[in-house]
Amino acid sequence: MVSGNIFHCRKDSWPPEEYISRATLQLLDFDSAAPPEQAWRRRLNCHASILKEFSVTFMEAMKMVRLAIRLWSYIREEASHGRKAPIDPFTRESCKPSASQGVPLGGMGSGSISRGFRGEFKHWQIVPGTCEASPIMANQFSIFISRDGGNKNYASVLAPGQHEGLGKSGDQGLSSWGWNLSGQHSTYHALFPRAWTIYDGEPDPELKVSCRQISPFIPHNYRDSSLPTAVFVYTLVNTGKERAKVSLLFTWANSIGGTSHLSGDHVNEPFLGEDGVSGVLLHHKTAKGNPPVTFAVAACETQNVNVTVLPCFGLSEGSCITAKDIWGKMVQDGHFDRENFNTGPSMPSSPGETHCAAISASTWVEPHGKCTVAFALAWSSPKVKFLKGKSYHRRYTKYYGTSERAALNLVHDALTNYKQWEEEIEKWQNPILRDDKLPEWYKFTLFNELYFLVAGGTVWIDSPVLAANVGSNQHQSMIAENKNVEVTEAKVKCRQGALVQDTTNGGYDSTEDSVLNGDDETTLTRYSGKDEPVIPQGRDGKYTRLPQTLLDPQNNSDDVGRFLYLEGVEYIMWCTYDVHFYASFALLELFPKIELSIQRDFARAVLCEDGRKVKFLAEGNWGIRKVRGAVPHDLGTHDPWHEMNAYNIHDTSKWKDLNPKFVLQVYRDFAATGDLSFGADVWPAVCAAIEYMDQFDRDNDCLIENDGFPDQTYDAWTVHGVSAYCGCLWLAALQAAAAMALQLGDRAFAERCKTKFIKAKSAFEEKLWNGSYFNYDSGSSSNSRSIQADQLAGQWYTASSGLPDLFDDFKIQNALQKIYDFNVMKVRGGRMGAVNGMHPNGKVDETGMQSREIWAGVTYAVAATMIHAGMEEQAFTTAEGIFIAGWSEEGYGYSFQTPEAWTIDGHFRSLLYMRPLAIWGMQWALSLPKAILEAPQINIMDRIHVSPHSAKSSHNETGVRKIANKARCFDNSVFPCAC
Repeated sequence: MVSGNIFHCRKDSWPPEEYISRATLQLLDFDSAAPPEQAWRRRLNCHASILKEFSVTFMEAMKMVRLAIRLWSYIREEASHGRKAPIDPFTRESCKPSASQGVPLGGMGSGSISRGFRGEFKHWQIVPGTCEASPIMANQFSIFISRDGGNKNYASVLAPGQHEGLGKSGDQGLSSWGWNLSGQHSTYHALFPRAWTIYDGEPDPELKVSCRQISPFIPHNYRDSSLPTAVFVYTLVNTGKERAKVSLLFTWANSIGGTSHLSGDHVNEPFLGEDGVSGVLLHHKTAKGNPPVTFAVAACETQNVNVTVLPCFGLSEGSCITAKDIWGKMVQDGHFDRENFNTGPSMPSSPGETHCAAISASTWVEPHGKCTVAFALAWSSPKVKFLKGKSYHRRYTKYYGTSERAALNLVHDALTNYKQWEEEIEKWQNPILRDDKLPEWYKFTLFNELYFLVAGGTVWIDSPVLAANVGSNQHQSMIAENKNVEVTEAKVKCRQGALVQDTTNGGYDSTEDSVLNGDDETTLTRYSGKDEPVIPQGRDGKYTRLPQTLLDPQNNSDDVGRFLYLEGVEYIMWCTYDVHFYASFALLELFPKIELSIQRDFARAVLCEDGRKVKFLAEGNWGIRKVRGAVPHDLGTHDPWHEMNAYNIHDTSKWKDLNPKFVLQVYRDFAATGDLSFGADVWPAVCAAIEYMDQFDRDNDCLIENDGFPDQTYDAWTVHGVSAYCGCLWLAALQAAAAMALQLGDRAFAERCKTKFIKAKSAFEEKLWNGSYFNYDSGSSSNSRSIQADQLAGQWYTASSGLPDLFDDFKIQNALQKIYDFNVMKVRGGRMGAVNGMHPNGKVDETGMQSREIWAGVTYAVAATMIHAGMEEQAFTTAEGIFIAGWSEEGYGYSFQTPEAWTIDGHFRSLLYMRPLAIWGMQWALSLPKAILEAPQINIMDRIHVSPHSAKSSHNETGVRKIANKARCFDNSVFPCAC
């Protein structure tokens, strides 16, 4: 916990009074219209500079030339099949990234749309794995003001006029709109999942306008947090002496980004809904066989607010009604014709033609009066389809059905429920925002980094059981495609607990899980390499127990579907596990059932094998896609859950960090949630993951060795022999596995892990500890003595899980102080974050491109480790470097698109990346959950008695069976009888 106020020598406050006049704040101080005390802020006329992209040095390029050639060939091959390669460093977006991002729209997993701080709607991710970065300029809010007497009239788009795309020959009528807002007196305030835009006398000096953007991201609310909708609440305050007629206009193109609005066959349709909710449905027919999407734009009519619509207008001169026409209509009348609600669906658009819709909400605001106008946007794409053919229903369809017209109900519920959403959001955020011990920058950055759970390409499907959606033709083709994938057929008699199995090759997996009930005998077909694992084998070749959850669906209270999120918008791989290791604290803290669901997916994957051949691009060698016992790098790209390990640069079955990271995450989640059923479910995978690593102990000292290539998350930074990073993770994993084994009653495995831990720890310290920190590795290369910022990653998880420290306090604090003094403070005075590698002479380690980079997620992880070690001042100074470089006005402009890495001279690599969610590891350290805080203080390793035979591979079935029984999951257990 933080003790006392954290010392800061830099600016520690960004009060709204610096951006908005105090008088305006007082006028808006009702109905949540005023921005919060803590928020990320920008003026709308702030210059959105183009970001500088990363480039490799000449020497780095020479080392990677063969990889580049193979990668280029692979990218072209994938393109020939209509697919995008998961990693493509050669293709650049036509829309260059700029420092203009803001809070994204919507909940999690149903597609997302980002919104820049100046108001543009961009970064469209409706189709999974696809991001259309360019803004759709027709999507705007505009305001029209007239006052009694007619002497003062104002009409303006509520966004500065310097947007890309305006004033060009292709703007097709949009330049006729009033792009005259300077933004000088308008400001943006972000505190995810809400944002406020304050127009302080723009365009009318006597009208104060607040636009509050609200999305349903609500921790522990697994219903509303899945909804693809957002609300925009406008608060109007008239400070003038005349009554003002104010009309707000919301325009929207029938588009899912890019040039999709030109593809044709799009239809717009007006609607009059319940409770005064009215608007337009925009039915979008997607290209390339992707599922259709329906947008709904709506406003809420009240006693004081009149809502009218224009269902369809175009952007070209040939349109029946053009953009220029609607602007003129609004300037003249301030509303559309009421009869437009009766026009019915429009004619489908022709190729090359754009259909847009407009909705107007008009009201009179009395002198010194106030008024509220609410708009909503929703998009309904109930089916998510991946490129290799499989489709699933999104999570929100569980509550709204599978029709695209659910968009109408979504906007209705958003407009009637948003106040309740805000109450829940404030209840969640206020304890942190009101904690005076925490730095202000930390408070709002903590929440704003969560943008990635919406804008990080998330997919959330309804059922925990993969849908039966493969047609008969696809069925047969998949049989041929997957002929090398092993099938295991298990016949289970529940009453007797007997387990019999046969193994064959070929065939196609069952598309539905069978559920064991009563005395029924059920035949279960499982694929290794598919969504369910084969029954794990011990080293003697005999089959061992199969976790219950692999056969039985979760009970209703735990049914949160299945969840995917990308490593990054440039690295298109789902749930990349070595990165999830850092990011998972956010899900565990806020949506623990989703976190357990992801861990269950990986537990299944550990126990399966996919024998299809894959070429690994770094060396050009061949191997199989997934090895049994190895934790996969990711859950796939174009066929998630079924075709894992989309990453093909290196053979990740030989990586040394993935298996320890799995054990550590599983134990942390088990300890934090106290979920005995989860523990019993994943235990066989934990055992398999530990046993798999034995092959990497080359000298029988129980410590794993790296193999002279980048065999861990730093996949461009070579490691030789024992490494600080992987060795520390391995020590922590052995201790976590021992603790979990003890709690599940598998004392034999606990003894084995403790024996290995004692021996491995001694070897680790002997080979790497140099008196002040742990060397990078035990090799003899020029960087073997480098100071790695991430050297105590295993200790981070150990402390986060309530386990005894891996090393004595002297070693932990000395190593962290060394990292702080060198990796942090010797880089621009601590204003950049922690550089990954630093030579002991104070020079940055430039052995490879990753050693010289600063990784935001790793810096947050180092800060979290410092908090656990009682070094709060160093922790917040370390993490503040990420805020200064990435989020502050003096920084590089990475707000709401935090990259994986940047260099000392401010060149980024891989925007919108998963790892920076690790800032929630800091919050975890500051407020450990009750289950961990109240864990027995006795050293759990002292409770494990080591017998002379403990090093042998043996398991105690009985203890785990008892735990499963206590967790009420034994009725359908598939643990074999102890006979």
